[in-house]
Amino acid sequence: MILYPSIHIKDGVVARLTRGIGYLQHAEVLHPNPGERAAEFEAQKFPWLHVVDLNGAFEGRPMNIEAITDILKSVKIPVQLSGGIRDMKAIEDWLAKGVSRIVLNSIALQNPELVKEACKKFPGRVAVKIDSRGGYVAVTGWAKSSSMKALDLALRVEEAGADTLIYADINHDGALSEVNIEAVIDLAFALTTPVIASGGVNSLQDLAELKAHAQTGISGLILGRALYSGKIDPTEALALATAA
Repeated sequence: MILYPSIHIKDGVVARLTRGIGYLQHAEVLHPNPGERAAEFEAQKFPWLHVVDLNGAFEGRPMNIEAITDILKSVKIPVQLSGGIRDMKAIEDWLAKGVSRIVLNSIALQNPELVKEACKKFPGRVAVKIDSRGGYVAVTGWAKSSSMKALDLALRVEEAGADTLIYADINHDGALSEVNIEAVIDLAFALTTPVIASGGVNSLQDLAELKAHAQTGISGLILGRALYSGKIDPTEALALATAA
């Protein structure tokens, strides 16, 4: 199982929203320098990074370009990027800058044709992240809920050719509460596309439970707040994730 430490960026610093509040003013600053934090994760032997442009998620366009570019210059490990990527130009620009995988969010619901086009043009480099609240897709940086079920959107983006699907229950994400393991397992079981779990992981036990169900299609886990708070030790987590 691949572990993805997350770096959420607000106004050029590493920050984090909690409990799906959906408003940037509630973000908590976790680290002043995204590039330095990325290098620390690389030094800890994490194989990937998950980077989110929080301002971009709300504005609908790339915002923290300088900070994200600094991350790309600071590490050699692959980076997947989410937030504010709503058109082909943004996809092309970020891939040209060195992003390994683009993660599409709200636009997957609003413009399914873009997902199809991007997956066709950049095979293996496009993922879709679904934020779910109560089983329904949440959009616009978690601020709004849609009438589409998360599973229905997941099946649609799978058909479009998405390389990976990232699933988060935003009632848990960033809250250091229990991960919604059952929901992740159910989604992964219904798909052939690999699923990365995100949100609510608070302990190595959570990681162990997810890994125990890896055969359902759970390929990875995004770690955020628990890493920054020390609830999860990086060395122990990586050892568990890579153990046979």
